[in-house]
Amino acid sequence: MKRISLLGATGSIGTQTLEVIREHPEEFELSAITFGSNLEAGREAIKEFKPKFVSVKEKEDYIRLKDEFSGEAISFSYGEEGNIEAAVYTESDVTVNALLGSIGLVPTLKAIESKKTVALANKETLVTAGHIVTEAARKNGTALLPVDSEHSAIFQCLQGENLSDVTRLILTASGGSFRERSREELKGVTVEEALNHPNWSMGAKITIDSATMMNKGLEVIEAFWLFGIPYSNIDVLLHKESIIHSMVEFEDGSVKAQLGTPDMKVPIQYALTHPSRLPLQNTKRLNLWDHGKLHFEKPDFARFKCLHFAYESGKMGGTMPTVLNAANEEAVAQFLAGRIEFLDIEDRIERTLEAHSLIGNPDLEAIQHADQEARAFVRSLLN
Repeated sequence: MKRISLLGATGSIGTQTLEVIREHPEEFELSAITFGSNLEAGREAIKEFKPKFVSVKEKEDYIRLKDEFSGEAISFSYGEEGNIEAAVYTESDVTVNALLGSIGLVPTLKAIESKKTVALANKETLVTAGHIVTEAARKNGTALLPVDSEHSAIFQCLQGENLSDVTRLILTASGGSFRERSREELKGVTVEEALNHPNWSMGAKITIDSATMMNKGLEVIEAFWLFGIPYSNIDVLLHKESIIHSMVEFEDGSVKAQLGTPDMKVPIQYALTHPSRLPLQNTKRLNLWDHGKLHFEKPDFARFKCLHFAYESGKMGGTMPTVLNAANEEAVAQFLAGRIEFLDIEDRIERTLEAHSLIGNPDLEAIQHADQEARAFVRSLLN
């Protein structure tokens, strides 16, 4: 029985993690959860899974839930400290970090220091502080297991292989909501259009990142830290069907790929069961004859500028990926709020990167400072 702390229980990855736990009650127990403002979904999770620790975003909700469940043996908390308490919860073996944004960094580090196995779906952890996180994992002998479908695919392809034999990682990308459109056709697109992803059901921010290809850019940076492969040996391949989730090329020219229907429960469950596997009933099985053809295309950096920004920021290292991520988070929030146009997201990121003075080997404090400065700079552009 694996006991699980789930950070971000009501988001897209969080709810699908609950589905996996629900399907295997004999294998998994939910010990601790955190969630934001979706109290209705949070209440249902508490009633069904009966975690011993619960944390929410706001103090008012903490007071409300603590009163509602006063007869239960549940400890409650709130805010950033609550995420940390859940991440290091004594009765948990695995911490699933499904938080959205840079708030996921410190809980990940604390979980690693507590020697928890970390199933990581929070991109920002490795993008903003990859050197700190990977060193902490090495020092503490802690496993970092990828939950992203692309990194899980690479991780699965590497089972039984020597990393020294790898010559290239190939991350596949759906191309997002606007993959068939030219840059000219992106002028004036609406939030609703951008949120209409053709393959995956994800949260709003990640769906916008998919449309700009920033999501794939962040995954390139993650892959660098997870697998130690140089950026020059990490490629991105447009594959609109999202059937091949990623590939690994070896020095003899052989290429291994992991395939499946678009379903995040598969990589989530593999992170929880590794190195074993369990049945997964409520997922569509892959029959390639249903598809007939699969399509592949090399991405154009001039078309997908955010992908280019990510590669360049990753190669520069230091605080640059932190600034890239922070600027993107702020710009996407402005777009979702209707305050800027879709193509303005790229503009805001580029201007923020250009304004930043790189710090080469930042500590956690410098990373957090760079993050806040970048956000403030993007907000200032509205004026």
